Amino acid sequence: MSITTRFAPSPTGYLHVGGARTALFSWLYARKHGGKFILRIEDTDLERSTQESVNAILEGMSWLGLDYDAGPFYQTQHFDRYKEIIQQLLAQGDAYYCYCSKDELEQLRADQMANKQKPRYNGKCRDSGALDPSKESVIRFKNPVDGVVTIVDLVKGDIVVANKELDDLIIARGDGTPTYNLTVVVDDMDMRVTHVIRGDDHINNTPRQMNILKALGAVVPEYAHLPMILGADGARLSKRHGAVSVMQFRDEGYLPEALLNYLVRLGWSHGDQEIFTIDEMVEYFELDDVNVSASTFNMEKLLWLNHQYIMNSDPVHVARHLSWHMGQLGIDPAEGPNLVDLVNAQRERSKTLVEMAASSVYFYKDFDAYDDKAVKKNFTAGSDEVLARLHDEFVNVSEWTGEVAHQIITDLAEVLGLNMGKVAQPLRVAVCGSGVSPAIDITLSLLGQEKTLRRIEKAINYIRSLK
Repeated sequence: MSITTRFAPSPTGYLHVGGARTALFSWLYARKHGGKFILRIEDTDLERSTQESVNAILEGMSWLGLDYDAGPFYQTQHFDRYKEIIQQLLAQGDAYYCYCSKDELEQLRADQMANKQKPRYNGKCRDSGALDPSKESVIRFKNPVDGVVTIVDLVKGDIVVANKELDDLIIARGDGTPTYNLTVVVDDMDMRVTHVIRGDDHINNTPRQMNILKALGAVVPEYAHLPMILGADGARLSKRHGAVSVMQFRDEGYLPEALLNYLVRLGWSHGDQEIFTIDEMVEYFELDDVNVSASTFNMEKLLWLNHQYIMNSDPVHVARHLSWHMGQLGIDPAEGPNLVDLVNAQRERSKTLVEMAASSVYFYKDFDAYDDKAVKKNFTAGSDEVLARLHDEFVNVSEWTGEVAHQIITDLAEVLGLNMGKVAQPLRVAVCGSGVSPAIDITLSLLGQEKTLRRIEKAINYIRSLK
């Protein structure tokens, strides 16, 4: 059997982490089994769906690297097909016109609640017959009243639901537009989806959708309902827990592979392994290994994982993502040291690309002020003379390298009878503006001779102005 999975978000907001995990698991399952992965935009909620949200979903999928084999398909482009299926169900006697008013339905619900009954449509119009154009109506699916529906869930095991517990859901609104439970069935049928992998908030929809598929004579796909993702407080993950938009993680300096690695471990495991390459995820992933219980989103764990990826990923890859963050700071990465060299210099001390970019600005732009604590500690009596001696040595260097600069610093410290810190630290503050930077030889190499000399001159003048 050829495997086909799909990710079918509703464009009423950004791509959130729960949706991203669903997309990832669907993508992994298709890639694992040589199948097809489809992106479908379920945009039939015309009031809430926006092009901005569609763009956010596409941008999130692209940033994560979750490529799709078909799509994006838009449900609003398939209305004729949905109407055709609705008419088929009416003709078969598997759907009917319902003329119950909103007030009637609200009263029915209130009465059922008062009697401690499960709120559900009572089937009043099940035998309504042909359409009466003089009355407002919706179209309902005539759900079987006997027997059971068994969901053979690949994550949760068998789930058995009695048909008498399911009411006759609306499949077409009063204006003729199809509802979610109808469109998703038609699309899964037409796109020959074999495995529906989605959040367990859809479990209530699944038996209803299975009954519609059976009424249409369609092959029922296999289902896998993923457990929810919780915040640290045990509540379902939401905006109040902080970053839940995929692109917000990009903005905060996370690598997409780190987020994917974190998401795949939210509800799935392969032994005790914590860090996976994308290829390893594809190789090891199986729905049998997805946990039944909910997972808790832990920002500290994600931050740790991101640091691991920054330290161990190909520096060329990290540099490509860092470039965007440098641009956000108004810096053209081409107007300074090579970004790959910068990544190699800064990766140990940077947990996010935002941190790396912010701590690298001085390599590209001159700073306006020195850090006060660094000045008090390192711009002490005689430090201007040390810097002047360094300047005299540096200005005569014909081939500027970190090794040459380091040797000059070492030799001068020995001549002056000072430890290395008394020479290197004033120099670091002079060229960086603070007392923190990569190793001084690497720092000077990245800065280049011209910037180094100019900043030493500026620091000498500054120190002498304090006297």
